[in-house]
Amino acid sequence: MAAFASLLAQTLDAGDVACFQLRLKDHTDGEVRRAVATLRPIVQSRDVAFILNDNPKMAQELNCDGVHIGQEDVSYAEARRILGDDAIIGVTCHDSRYLAIEAADHGADYVAFGAFYPSGTKIARSRAPLELLTWWRDVVTVPCVAIGGITVDNAIPLVEAGADFLAVSAGVWDHVDGPAAAVKGFNEIMGRAERIDGLSPVPSRGDAPDPLSS
Repeated sequence: MAAFASLLAQTLDAGDVACFQLRLKDHTDGEVRRAVATLRPIVQSRDVAFILNDNPKMAQELNCDGVHIGQEDVSYAEARRILGDDAIIGVTCHDSRYLAIEAADHGADYVAFGAFYPSGTKIARSRAPLELLTWWRDVVTVPCVAIGGITVDNAIPLVEAGADFLAVSAGVWDHVDGPAAAVKGFNEIMGRAERIDGLSPVPSRGDAPDPLSS
């Protein structure tokens, strides 16, 4: 963990990152708590939001900035009740317009669509089309996050289609030139979108997630 903590600090210092999501599916609560205790100060001290996966109670207990929930996790309403109005709560919506509209209507801070590309991080239950991002951008103001197999080499079509943010795991940590180079590459892509479309690649902490996860 000490080695990853040092790598995380270097990676966050390489460019603008909106949020860091800690996703430790097959670990004990104790292991998750120890990871949060080590990593959260590194993340938050750089004005990056620290998001915990799945568990709003633990997110509240450990002073995380928010939680990301899937369709099989606790409901959005329950997560909001636990975390309060100021926390970031994002919802996985797969390729479903209905789930996304429902999440946005309930008050979600962002919706996540995907997977857009094959991913080795987890098995995707759906493949989302690029036009879903465009439709969302044109009709809804709640930010959307593209997930699934995203790398510097394949991110541009997602941003051009309307993704506000990119959730990236292996595309950062397994980048051939190292994770810092990946962050710089994603910053360049988002910066280009900002110049062309007026998009904001760097939200203030609390606005939305999540170009970087573990």
